[in-house]
Amino acid sequence: MKKTIAALTLATLTLTGCGSKEEYLVVGTNAEFPPFEYIGGATGDEVLGFDIDLAKQIAADQGKTLKVENMKFDSLIVALNAGKVDMVAAGMTITPERKASVDFSQPYYEATQVVITPVTNVSINSVDDVKGKHIAVQLGSTGDIMAKELSDNVTAFNTGFEAIMELKNGKVDMVLFDSEPAAKHLAKNPQLKMQKLNFDAEYYGLAVAKNNPELLKQINASIDTMKQNGSFDALLAKHMQ
Repeated sequence: MKKTIAALTLATLTLTGCGSKEEYLVVGTNAEFPPFEYIGGATGDEVLGFDIDLAKQIAADQGKTLKVENMKFDSLIVALNAGKVDMVAAGMTITPERKASVDFSQPYYEATQVVITPVTNVSINSVDDVKGKHIAVQLGSTGDIMAKELSDNVTAFNTGFEAIMELKNGKVDMVLFDSEPAAKHLAKNPQLKMQKLNFDAEYYGLAVAKNNPELLKQINASIDTMKQNGSFDALLAKHMQ
């Protein structure tokens, strides 16, 4: 009898655990990329941003609650393919290299790389002027990939903030970073400036594991609905100020 009760209890716990997991959509992000994801809120430790609000709506459309896992940017795809998160929402550019290991939603934001330098630097006027310079980037980012094609002298940091600090301390010539988060950083650093050079446009997508086509379908459906009912534009207006 005791064995039967124990077995039933274990089965109940197992089912409860599975049910609990089904209530959540787990998103992996790197909260160092404002306005797409950053730390803030009333308690000062909440992950906020455009991507997070987008992911919350996707979760709500599935009748789930969003759970956010904050980690290093270059760990996100590894965590996704290990099943630790259901999707990645991290201002992640769709690239052929990443598409080889994950699937992406439809593009939801167009961006480009920009160069950040001290305001006193007047020597960077074209992409050719970037070549060979000492460039700081965020590890695993598109800027990281692009910088290595332009220079053999690239220093990568876990966060964009650290890359900016390296520039402010005069240890690198420039930072290569996505345009929108670059603008957010520059708003707090008037001694720096942003230059838009002739870099190709890039597109952000939400990443899912290749063995999860149903979730990818649901994500794209949510984005389509948000674009049709105006809520997507409302999020842009809220975060891209």
